[in-house]
Amino acid sequence: MGASRFTSVLVANRGEIAVRVVRAVQAAGLRAVAVHSDLDATAPHVRLADHAERISSYLDVDAVIDAARRSGAQAVHPGYGFLSERADAARAVVDAGLVWIGPSPDVIDLMGRKDRAREVAERAGVPVTRRYEPDAVPADAYPVLVKAAAGGGGKGMRVVRDAADLTDALAAARREAASAFGDDTLLVEEYVERGRHVEVQVIGDEHGTVLHLFERDCSAQRRHQKVLEEAPAPTISDATRARLTGAAVALASEVGYVNAGTVEFLVHGADDTEVAFLEMNTRLQVEHPVTEAITGLDLVALQLQIAQGLPLPLAQADVTATGHAIEARVYAEDPYAGFLPQAGRATQVVWPDHVRVDAALESGAEVTTSYDPMLGKVIAHAPDRDTARAALVDALDRTAVFGITTNTGFLRRLVASDAFGDAAIHTAWLDSPAAGELTTRPEVPGAAVDTAARAWARARVAPGDDPFGAADGWRSAGDAAPVLVSLVDADGVAVERALPAGSYEAPLADLASVDHTGVTVAHEGQAWRFRHPDPARDRVAEGAGDADVVSPMPGTVLSVSVKEGETVEEGQVLGVVEAMKMEIALKAPYAGAVAHVGVRAGDQVALGALLFSMEVDA
Repeated sequence: MGASRFTSVLVANRGEIAVRVVRAVQAAGLRAVAVHSDLDATAPHVRLADHAERISSYLDVDAVIDAARRSGAQAVHPGYGFLSERADAARAVVDAGLVWIGPSPDVIDLMGRKDRAREVAERAGVPVTRRYEPDAVPADAYPVLVKAAAGGGGKGMRVVRDAADLTDALAAARREAASAFGDDTLLVEEYVERGRHVEVQVIGDEHGTVLHLFERDCSAQRRHQKVLEEAPAPTISDATRARLTGAAVALASEVGYVNAGTVEFLVHGADDTEVAFLEMNTRLQVEHPVTEAITGLDLVALQLQIAQGLPLPLAQADVTATGHAIEARVYAEDPYAGFLPQAGRATQVVWPDHVRVDAALESGAEVTTSYDPMLGKVIAHAPDRDTARAALVDALDRTAVFGITTNTGFLRRLVASDAFGDAAIHTAWLDSPAAGELTTRPEVPGAAVDTAARAWARARVAPGDDPFGAADGWRSAGDAAPVLVSLVDADGVAVERALPAGSYEAPLADLASVDHTGVTVAHEGQAWRFRHPDPARDRVAEGAGDADVVSPMPGTVLSVSVKEGETVEEGQVLGVVEAMKMEIALKAPYAGAVAHVGVRAGDQVALGALLFSMEVDA
């Protein structure tokens, strides 16, 4: 094939995917170049790479190209997110004489837009759902799905069940789409209530070969954001699998697709036999590890080979699936408060070591609202689904992120649930009342209190040979007295444990971290915080009154709709806060006058920051 097209690859991304790609580049014998913002100057992907360049923003195409030139990189791998599905970014990289490790700019343009991709699917004979004009949706069409034609990730997407809600949904989706993608074009399509999200991994080379690498089921999602992914899909028949994979290859072949991509489908109807095309993702997917697990293939290594102009080193008959794999996405979010994004310092991070973990979060790292809230992915692979599920539950039990709120405990409960075990979860399940128990904060478990008490006793009972200086219950006559540990949980409820002398020295069943104010325990994936009361200083903190409206998450104030002194009705929107793909409208708790407005549009606010106050009637 002649000389290599590149020997050095710039990875235009951050976090766990940058680490993943850097390692693959280095494994291929190539030089890996990282880029970083000021926030990421000492991040793991920067330390791991052979060379690093500072850039102003991961979204700045010119800055990325300049970094490639300065570093001597001849190719750019975009990972996922950021520039990965931007045709203008791919075109600028190619025009600069660099290799874009992904599909061509023209194909990204065509397939990256849901409206154009739909037309290609129809030409390729792939079934699609019914589509309606936004200003002419029939009365009997509801529910319908409003979605942005550009981009992905659930942005600009709304389910509308009543004609009266369509106008507001269109306006909100347009605003989100314009902000996220610079394009407010929308599609309105038939919404299937109990469908399954099944996607097919495809990969093609420059020599006309397009292969499928089997399918993944991503039905466990909330507000169109995937939570769990597994391969193969557990509910479809061999005949449906053949239809899906055949349609995906036909679609990719229709456009001459080169490199890795994913064709997404909605599977529904009796026995999951009906198939409809959703969209195509023209990039590597977050959930690619489950495909790698069952096929034994390295997708990033294949991407690099294809970008070098080499033919795929295998044929369709060589692609086989072995066992079952499940991936769980760990996010900085509170699943028991509407999945609101969280931020802060991860004081201690523990990942399981007996399964695959794709993560870049480490102890001491700062998690901000500047980037996507995904912290890492935990992937279990086993000979069958039940064994993989049990392995993932065990892995999440061994996962702990202290200092910020995460969804790890929720993930553990979801994977262990009967609904997931029975493969009964469809795309709308997590947003329905059926998931109410899983999205309700559990009671503080006694086992977590036990662990916290033992951890506190172990850390605070003074060691040494002087029995009079130790708080271990030693007595000059008789057996040692129990050690009494008093703690307070996050709800302010006092808990106590009387520990037999020496019992707290045994290994702890759960992960625990002790500081001068208390203990944090990870039990079944859920982090529980216990404070040690200090009679001399302890005070009951004054929380926000019912006349105060505080920020439910760290983020950016998108709008402020009222002024001080203005009279508002109960439920009237006072302002909107946005963070990491989510907008929250802040509403007046009751009718009255606005006494205080503490923010302006564009302000960055912390979790719990006071934004508005209502005047309290005498």
